[in-house]
Amino acid sequence: MPLLELIIFAALAAIVLYQLYSVLGRRVGRQPEDKPAGEGPTSPVRPPERINEMAEEAEGVALSGLAAIRARDPAFDLSHFLHGAKSAYQMVVNAFAGGDRDTLRNLLSDEVYSAFESVISARETEGRTETVEFLNPPRADMDKAEVVGDAARVTVRFLAELRSRIKDAGGEAVDDRRTAELWTFERNLKSKDPNWTLVHVDAAEA
Repeated sequence: MPLLELIIFAALAAIVLYQLYSVLGRRVGRQPEDKPAGEGPTSPVRPPERINEMAEEAEGVALSGLAAIRARDPAFDLSHFLHGAKSAYQMVVNAFAGGDRDTLRNLLSDEVYSAFESVISARETEGRTETVEFLNPPRADMDKAEVVGDAARVTVRFLAELRSRIKDAGGEAVDDRRTAELWTFERNLKSKDPNWTLVHVDAAEA
């Protein structure tokens, strides 16, 4: 009888072990190695501290050019700005030729106005007058954009074909010329005034 009981217990143990193996050995749910065909490797999970470091790095990146202006003034539109700059360019050129100080004062910085006014005064002292005609619409292209402190600055390259008529005691002289200049406009980003002011004028290659 002991031998028979031993055989029966051994048989029962084998059955139990088989059932236990069949349950524990079965994979339940999707396993890490069960990637569908064509699916690439999963991205590593970044710890919270690394995510914070990446956010700080992104905030520390210094924006430049138009991106810097748009970051402070989302409404800034380059095409609209260039259209306005072209109109301002024509107004300033005509006002300078005609000695229109009031128009110039509203469009120029104090430094640029002072330089223009000194030329106008010298011309008046010499008894000369001047008129300007644009032979073709001027061309305006952005040359540089930047933010310095709270000031947005955009430099525009203007190409123009002009006909100037200068009159003095000796008569009238007509001069057709092609000009290329770099004009820098500035606006205070903290101000509600949307207008830009001409703060610098420099010669450029035609």
